[in-house]
Amino acid sequence: MQKVRLEYVWIDGCRPWGLRSKIKIHELSKGLIDGIAEKNSVQGIPMWGFDGSSTNQAEGGNSDCLLAPVYAVKDPLRNDDLSFIVLCEVLDAEGTPHKTNSRASLSVVNSMFSRYEPAFGMEQEYTIILAARPLGFPQGGYPAPQGIYYCSAGSDRSFGRKISDEHLDACLYSGLDITGTNAEVMPGQWEYQIGGPTVDAISVGDQLWVSRWILLKIAEMHGMTVTFEPKPMVGDWNGAGCHTNFSTKPMRTSPGGLKHIKQACKKMASRVEDHLLAYGDGIELRLTGEHETCSYKEFRWGIADRTASIRIPLSVSTDGHGYLEDRRPNANCDPYEVCKVILETTCSKTTN
Repeated sequence: MQKVRLEYVWIDGCRPWGLRSKIKIHELSKGLIDGIAEKNSVQGIPMWGFDGSSTNQAEGGNSDCLLAPVYAVKDPLRNDDLSFIVLCEVLDAEGTPHKTNSRASLSVVNSMFSRYEPAFGMEQEYTIILAARPLGFPQGGYPAPQGIYYCSAGSDRSFGRKISDEHLDACLYSGLDITGTNAEVMPGQWEYQIGGPTVDAISVGDQLWVSRWILLKIAEMHGMTVTFEPKPMVGDWNGAGCHTNFSTKPMRTSPGGLKHIKQACKKMASRVEDHLLAYGDGIELRLTGEHETCSYKEFRWGIADRTASIRIPLSVSTDGHGYLEDRRPNANCDPYEVCKVILETTCSKTTN
């Protein structure tokens, strides 16, 4: 038996959400430790509890909530092989899913439509904050207008590369399905991508939450923080989204895949409000119809159109199969809720 450091991470009950953690020192056998490191297993990791009254998840007179481990990875920020990040679902005192536990309801929907082999990739944008301002914004003033920052290099326009690069390395070390990073349109704004054609709804959600936690801790180590607000700076500055790429096996299959993609777009047109409610707080602040968005007051889909609600990439149209990109989710979205509503809408035979 060896002592391990387990950092339990969970989603609180605040709006917008926050992430919380606490550390347990626990003894596990070498076999169980290898299972965590190699297979993301949570076998042998015990349930734990916390004060839900301090996280907006319980009243003070009955404040006990439970943490149920669901996904574990190697901790990339500790210099040893015996430290792990443990993502947890929140349960109430009776052991049933808490009302803030969106993962539990997604699990049901994900199982219902597993025959379609749905896959997700999420493009997480975020803004690095220093002294209450986006990194690159001088105190009391503004930087040069947008146009020079996207995918840029140079100390006069690329702000926060060290944090982005360290985050990429950390996610790779932890075994997350991170596929890339880039500087975004606004100063101090970056993006990374999680998921892919073999990553299902539960897995992409678990990985996105863990990657967010790692990002917050790396920024903290540099004396900064990260915000996932959809519009961190008002005015002529891009907001921050979490564009969600989605496909099913029929969409990815040639011939006929493009037909299924277009059918999914038409189904999504029938549930616009349901989707917007699941796509994060402050959606109207970002989806204005400007800055590469379609207004939340309308719904459009199109090929190679970054001003549409749903974009079908040009390469997908050319190949005749692939995936669609829902450009509406905010950076502060709950990925479990996003995946759930997309599955319900596109995979059901009928919609509301």
